[in-house]
Amino acid sequence: MKRWIPWMAAAIVVVLLGVGILRAMAARQAQQKALTDATAQRADAPMQLGADEVLLVKQHQLSLGVPVTGSLRAVDSAMVKARVGGELQGLAVREGDSVKAGQEVARIDPTEARARLRQAQQQADAAKSQVDINQRQYTNNRALVDQGFISATALVTSQASLEAAQSSYQAAVSATDVARKALDDTVLKSPISGLVAQRLAQPGERVAIDARIIEVVDLSRLELEALLSPADSVAVRVGQKAQLVVEGISAPVPATVVRINPSAQVGSRTVPVYLRVDQTQAEAPLRQGLFVQGTLDTGRADVLAVPLDAVRTDKPAPYLQTLNNGRVAHIQVKTGARAVVNGQTLVAVEGVPAGTSVVAGRIGSLREGTAVSTAAAAVVLPAASRAAP
Repeated sequence: MKRWIPWMAAAIVVVLLGVGILRAMAARQAQQKALTDATAQRADAPMQLGADEVLLVKQHQLSLGVPVTGSLRAVDSAMVKARVGGELQGLAVREGDSVKAGQEVARIDPTEARARLRQAQQQADAAKSQVDINQRQYTNNRALVDQGFISATALVTSQASLEAAQSSYQAAVSATDVARKALDDTVLKSPISGLVAQRLAQPGERVAIDARIIEVVDLSRLELEALLSPADSVAVRVGQKAQLVVEGISAPVPATVVRINPSAQVGSRTVPVYLRVDQTQAEAPLRQGLFVQGTLDTGRADVLAVPLDAVRTDKPAPYLQTLNNGRVAHIQVKTGARAVVNGQTLVAVEGVPAGTSVVAGRIGSLREGTAVSTAAAAVVLPAASRAAP
């Protein structure tokens, strides 16, 4: 067997393997080039945006508002307390009952007060009798002095006794007035007209002085005490209007700022602002203690605004996705006042000129430099606005 034949066969196998490898590598390079070309074509193809997916930065007149929250309370309320101690009698009113100003609502057992009044009256009568005696003695002594039967010193002594008796009588009369006042205080009357909010005692109890019996509130005038931050309180003025929302009442309740506390509260540094709540008979009755929230209208401002969802916050500073020469550009902005327009929340922005095209928020985040084409003109936002809650 010839020795060159195996070498020839091996060479042929090597050549065939090399050709196969070269063909495989060429096919792979062609596939990668095709994939790269397809990717480049897709990258160069602009993203299609609809007419409602591009908005314009426009000038708007926004209503500026300060959020307010708190509980309603009656402007006029009174706590009926016992002015004298004793057994409570005749308390018949309960929570929700109507009372009139000056109406008797309860009594304190007057037996002891009547006895003190009789005692004081009798002491006053005794003092009056002593005054009469000293008056007659003084008159007699003066006549005797005029006739020369007694000295002038005796007249001075009788005059001093008369003055002392008169002073004792005046003191007794004052004590009688105090006892009569104590007897009158056994009758408890409502100082205002309204409804009983609390009944804090029961008939038959022995109550002490200043013990609370009932609380009466007048619901015809209600107010809200809102605690505002120092920054918000600067823009608040007496007479400004607010719209309050009360749970269970569909229509907003109007309110007006009537007072502003001149001092900030210690600790929280908040400023109390008092709003009068306007309640009409046609509305559902408001109650003391109801929680309300709303917005206080503090004025208007002409600003550039965009929908709140168009402002992106996935970077350290808020920005807008704008369109510049058919490509997406990220522009950093500063946000300001907010308002609701036809159910859509707008926010004032600084850092972009009017008329700038902005990508709507529902599109999501787009890479800066992405090619974009629009199907129609950008949407123009409505100009009318109301304060955001």
